[in-house]
Amino acid sequence: MSYISREKIDYLSIGHRLRAYRIASSLKAEDVAESLGISRAAVYRLEKGEIVKIETLDNLARLLNTSLSSLLGINTEYYSSANGFFERMRQLETQSSHIYTHFEPFSYLLTSDCYDKTLVEMLTEASPENALTKKQQEVLSILKERKKHQSLHSPHIYNLISQQQIEKFLYVGMLGSVNVSKAIQQERKQRAKQEISHLIEKLEQKNSHLNIAIISDTMPSLTFQLFYQNKAPLSLAVSPFRLGEFPNISTGIATVSSSTEAIFQYQSLFDTLWAKAIKNDDAITRLKEIISHY
Repeated sequence: MSYISREKIDYLSIGHRLRAYRIASSLKAEDVAESLGISRAAVYRLEKGEIVKIETLDNLARLLNTSLSSLLGINTEYYSSANGFFERMRQLETQSSHIYTHFEPFSYLLTSDCYDKTLVEMLTEASPENALTKKQQEVLSILKERKKHQSLHSPHIYNLISQQQIEKFLYVGMLGSVNVSKAIQQERKQRAKQEISHLIEKLEQKNSHLNIAIISDTMPSLTFQLFYQNKAPLSLAVSPFRLGEFPNISTGIATVSSSTEAIFQYQSLFDTLWAKAIKNDDAITRLKEIISHY
């Protein structure tokens, strides 16, 4: 019977991936337990990294529709469900001291509590049933946990922001659908303006853990986030999902990779764009100029 060499495997990270893939598969711990013929407590132990037999991982990979190499972190992790992907991001953020991010219109971690309420409304508007699905509710819960951790532990955040996306956010407003009344459209534009004002207020507090840069160049269509523990790179997350106007947490394939080459390429891209962008007080001034037009 094969066993995993403890010197080569990061058990805790495997457990984190197992949980993320289980959530993405809409499986409860008892579902996994029944399929593997083990107890629910054993499943929770697996998700804490208490894994010995490689056969167990192989069985889990088949059950969760992924590969053994993805569970081991050897290859890229793929997430077709936003709940699994954002759970994986939450896990990585709890390990990170430094986060380099490009999400539209800006990092969810920097949004106000009011943003969460409006996000529920936008997702409901975008739904054909005019109601949230169970997976969407799970995503919202995970997002709140991410923001809670950020507020308590204050990792260093470097947020690269597209000026075009900020302008679009303010012009469109926080809408999930165009099929709403003119009054709602105007009110959502005000909420978008309030969010940018909230961001400006956070920046004016001069918190050394928060840094933004605004760039006028065309930005990559896919959003991404890099995770570091001090200077050690942890992972790269690339996402098709969006949490701004006309949010999408239903369609797309997100990836998470610990590939040294992938992290290097994206960090190089980030650094190049960051160097060209405006920062510090100039960035605050630019945001105030933009918001004055809406």
